[in-house]
Amino acid sequence: MLDTRRMQILRAVVTSGSVTTAATNLGYTPSAISQQLAVLEREAGVPLLEKAGRGVRATEAGVLVAEQAGSIAKILADTTAELAALRTGASGRLRIRWCASGGDALIPRALTAYRARRPSMRIEPCLSAAPAREVQDGEADLAVLAAAPNDPAPTGLHLFPLLDDPFRAVLPADHALAEHELLDLAQLAEEPWVSMQAHAVPDACEQAVFDACSAAGFEPNVAVRTDDFLTAQGFVASGFGVRLASRLALRIAGGDGVAVRPVQRPEPSLCLSLAVRDSRASEPVITELLDDLHTAVEEFA
Repeated sequence: MLDTRRMQILRAVVTSGSVTTAATNLGYTPSAISQQLAVLEREAGVPLLEKAGRGVRATEAGVLVAEQAGSIAKILADTTAELAALRTGASGRLRIRWCASGGDALIPRALTAYRARRPSMRIEPCLSAAPAREVQDGEADLAVLAAAPNDPAPTGLHLFPLLDDPFRAVLPADHALAEHELLDLAQLAEEPWVSMQAHAVPDACEQAVFDACSAAGFEPNVAVRTDDFLTAQGFVASGFGVRLASRLALRIAGGDGVAVRPVQRPEPSLCLSLAVRDSRASEPVITELLDDLHTAVEEFA
């Protein structure tokens, strides 16, 4: 196999037309250049240079090797530039995932700001049922997660806290409890509930609801199940039941036809965090998006 460093030496000799000139340009002695070229010719198995007056010129094989050396030099230069762009976040691919609890509000705003600064970055956002696992498995670069306040970080992930998102009671606008400014969660114990748990395993949002109801001494009597926030709001507005929803989610969807009240004893909440693999926590592509997410959080404050 040809040595790429010796190929670059040959390219310098062919370009200058002289071993002496190439040696001066490269900072070697003419003898060292000649030795390297002799080894390269043995590797190639054919002559690469021939005398031409006081200088040298490339044989047909030498022209081929010199041209390929130029192509290799360009590939190396392009690779170095692309790696530098990846290190600084100037280009590359950003695969971001999020859960339905809160990420829907923050991520579009954050990515709009991020893309304006990094137009060459290929951004691939996607709602995920298991965002933490996708980051752990390398299927995504980062994710916005929702978890209970005391939940530990998933294995191998570093969490950057974004905000604590408390829940509010959502009632039909004409419900008798809508007259109260503040509700004890136990006051909803006898009500039919609209649940966002449409599948067997609840997500972090619905698990927080069930845990809070359990702490208040009851289990919700679920009358309607759906996996869509606006559909859930519609059922509440139509009088099919009550529900709890995070404050951030309510800021997005609005409150047409419903009354929104704070709850206590207990007041459930979720912690939203940006999750990345431990090895990538300090990369510019991560820290810049984190800044944009904090800005988005401030806009919803």
